[in-house]
Amino acid sequence: MFHRREMLQIGCSSFFGVGLTGLLEQQAAMAATGASVAQKAKSVVLVFLTGGGSHIDMFDPKPDSPEVKGEFDPIQTRVPGLEFGELMTGLADRANLLSVVRSMAHADNRHLSGTHNTLTGSIQKFRGDSNQDKSLNRGDAPCYGSAVDYLRPAADGLPSHVTLPHPLIEGTLVWPGQHSGFLGTQFDPFVLKDDPNKEDFKVNGLSLIEGLDTDRVKKRRALLDQTFQSEQTLAESESGRRLSSQFETAYSMLTSGRLKKAFRINEESDETRERYGRNRLGQTLLLARRMVEAEVPVIQCNMGIVQSWDTHVQHFPRLKNDLLPQTDAGVSALLDDLVDRGLLDQTLVIAVGEFGRTPTISPLAGQTVPGRHHWAHGYTAVFAGGGVRGGQLIGKTDATGSYPVTVPWTPSDIGATVYRSLGIDPDSNIHDRLGRPVRLNQGKVMDVLYS
Repeated sequence: MFHRREMLQIGCSSFFGVGLTGLLEQQAAMAATGASVAQKAKSVVLVFLTGGGSHIDMFDPKPDSPEVKGEFDPIQTRVPGLEFGELMTGLADRANLLSVVRSMAHADNRHLSGTHNTLTGSIQKFRGDSNQDKSLNRGDAPCYGSAVDYLRPAADGLPSHVTLPHPLIEGTLVWPGQHSGFLGTQFDPFVLKDDPNKEDFKVNGLSLIEGLDTDRVKKRRALLDQTFQSEQTLAESESGRRLSSQFETAYSMLTSGRLKKAFRINEESDETRERYGRNRLGQTLLLARRMVEAEVPVIQCNMGIVQSWDTHVQHFPRLKNDLLPQTDAGVSALLDDLVDRGLLDQTLVIAVGEFGRTPTISPLAGQTVPGRHHWAHGYTAVFAGGGVRGGQLIGKTDATGSYPVTVPWTPSDIGATVYRSLGIDPDSNIHDRLGRPVRLNQGKVMDVLYS
């Protein structure tokens, strides 16, 4: 059994479960390795089309190629000469806010490692070809908000990254790129684990650190207060004040009233909730707007379960009946609200999957209803806000939507753009588990978005 003084000497890490021993001092030193740059945005909302959304059916229609076109016709957007797929009516009407990059490309047609690249801006290190080899691992690069927390720790009691409405997990397989990777558990993002469209939705569905919830933190805080009162000499010492400061930082982050308030989606009017859509995707995007208002730096919105957009089978029915109408309505409502509240200029919104879908339409072996399949060689990402110039089309794919015929952009370039938007130099150094410096990002900032 530990005596009280010994318990204090163990430090914050074992007490709070968030690895905060000396964290403030560590973060101050770490921040010195990351150069600051002009900040364009306070928040980034990543609308992640998990499984890979079809660029051809959404943002890059090919009506002159019958074998590619599929069931949906193109429609004219608000921007002359720019066409979207017919189910993207809301975003077509808001195309003046969008910068549409049709020349995204990379070489990885695999879900897990492709997701890691998209959610971290870094190519996953090779550990083997199996899905388990590529699943979530502490050797991974950190997700965006975790790196932000490492290089520029928040002092306002809010996390740097919140993932909505659930983590990307299928059975025992956890998609990589969702946590702080080699930076350590103390920089992990907050992850919601509940459906915001439920009538009884509460913030209790928010996961802090694995195995740790808010009630347990409060109980530990009460024990801590008792301990400090009993050890008044230590509490008044320099080391005691430092420990107390670290506990205050941890406690305020884990029990932030601002964060809880941001999750009170039931405070929204029925009309607002209907505009976003009374479904999981729409309400996730409404929660994202509330996170923006709370000034959370990185908000990751998973548009479905791990392979919702992996439409090998029933491609057109799935897009028509669920995915495209719900996503289109939710993102459109988000953009409207950000404009109305004067928040779009300080919020970078990105909609993208880990790749696109094949130009060809064919059934999988043993299936009768055709679909589109993995295609990383050419696809689309859409940007809005955060200083991005709206109403522009960037890049072009060939006649079948297969490959860019202009300069290609990669997920690592998206990562560089995210960091630069948040005022962090992508060339900054972070440190791996052995303390070795690692360059934050290998991509190129997409300056074309702002010109």
